[in-house]
Amino acid sequence: MRDEDDRDAREPEGRRPEDEPSSGVVTAFGRQLKLLRLRAGLDRHEFGRLVGYAAQSVASFEQGRRIPPPRFIDRADEVLDAGGVLVAMKEEVARSQYPAFFRDAARLEAEALELFLYAVQAVPGLLQTEEYTRALLAMRRPLLDEDTIEQRVTARISRQDIFNRWPAPLMSFVIEEAVLRRPFGGKPVMRGVLEQILLIGQKRNVEIQAMPTDREDNAGVDGPFTLITRKGGDQVAYLEVQGRSILLTDRDEVRSVAARYGIIRSQALTPRETTEFIEKLLGEL
Repeated sequence: MRDEDDRDAREPEGRRPEDEPSSGVVTAFGRQLKLLRLRAGLDRHEFGRLVGYAAQSVASFEQGRRIPPPRFIDRADEVLDAGGVLVAMKEEVARSQYPAFFRDAARLEAEALELFLYAVQAVPGLLQTEEYTRALLAMRRPLLDEDTIEQRVTARISRQDIFNRWPAPLMSFVIEEAVLRRPFGGKPVMRGVLEQILLIGQKRNVEIQAMPTDREDNAGVDGPFTLITRKGGDQVAYLEVQGRSILLTDRDEVRSVAARYGIIRSQALTPRETTEFIEKLLGEL
């Protein structure tokens, strides 16, 4: 059986993990994949033909240099008769596509019973379009390479699967007016994301409110945050700034954030008023 030297593998299809190649669940998955492939007596070309991927892609998945997509993991588990060993790692592998600082929040978000979010800088990721997300990431400094941008676009949009869950989580968004007026990516991109906000706002489990800039009282002066209610009723608060994040679990601290969110909601436009306001903004574009 022929097996290519890892050092000769070229750039494959797939997404790059945010972890260093030598660490993390992606590396562990890759090692397990290689052991199972060798046990089956398949070289990378043979295995690649069976799962529908190039040998270079297989090499990079095994080396932890690219994140294998779910369909690859399902097919590999079947072809290698792994008995669910690879499939069992699928969720953790998928989580590796997020920046390291967001991974805990992504896990909590995916399991949330309630999700309350206050946004002051950009439209929340759960409401973004691909074009809007791509525009935001293209503005990052230092610059992100194209592969990383595409990886993060895919990861962010995939989070919107939460809207298809059942039972549906209760979701509330309060967005500062300035965010809804800021034309990231240009007017066509902004039009698309405003239309998406209106569409998602029609869901029975979602409430979206705008906070007018002319409000003299705004309890959100300390910045953005997300409140997540987990199974069992426990709440956590997620804070993020400049690529750094904090998960608050202390009950008193979280209770304070939750009380602040209640005040913010009372100061903002109602969901119906927000719909009318966004429709007005669309008319101005």
